[in-house]
Amino acid sequence: MKRALLIAGGSLDREFGKKFADSQKFDLVIAVDSGLGSALELGLSIDAAVGDFDSADAGSLKEGHARKGISWEIHKPEKDETDTELAVTKALEAGCTEIVLLGALGGRFDHALGNVHLLYYAAVKGARAYIVDPQNRITVLLEGREFRKEEVWGKYISFLPLTMEVKGITLKGFKYPLTDRDIQIGPCLCLSNELAEERGTISFREGALICVESGDRKTGLVKY
Repeated sequence: MKRALLIAGGSLDREFGKKFADSQKFDLVIAVDSGLGSALELGLSIDAAVGDFDSADAGSLKEGHARKGISWEIHKPEKDETDTELAVTKALEAGCTEIVLLGALGGRFDHALGNVHLLYYAAVKGARAYIVDPQNRITVLLEGREFRKEEVWGKYISFLPLTMEVKGITLKGFKYPLTDRDIQIGPCLCLSNELAEERGTISFREGALICVESGDRKTGLVKY
């Protein structure tokens, strides 16, 4: 499995980001626009820098261009794709089947929500993509999955429909189980569930789900 780490320009807890990046092994590290500054601060070995760099500060750009081994992909600000979308596409084209995004939340909500949608874009291309921060690990499910209590990101596991309807949801091993239940965008039936057993599973017949593993406060978790 080839893994990519993308550093976007949203909010990034530096302490968490450093611990997380140091605990993982990635085959490709991409700095996205102003995320270049964060990637440099974290001391990452950056393989590529992607974006229009309209929000990157001059100091980071100067330091980045002085680094050896960074492949630059500079785009015009007037474009159809966001910088993070361009970076996700680059990771997919490089053959990455797992993509992790840091700095993908916080700041402008339209970009944060767009980044969640990019998880779906990666999923339909055959890759598993995640957004992580100290409180949350977010992914999109196109099929069922198993969860292990020792591996989940926080106490809570929530499922929110990304498609208008998700059909046939069955939850086993959860505090609030379900059997063959259809859910629609709007009501929050599957918010803030918890594992009741060491393992829990979700299955469904049709649709796409946003899956959020989370805690009420910063956990500092780095297991993955």
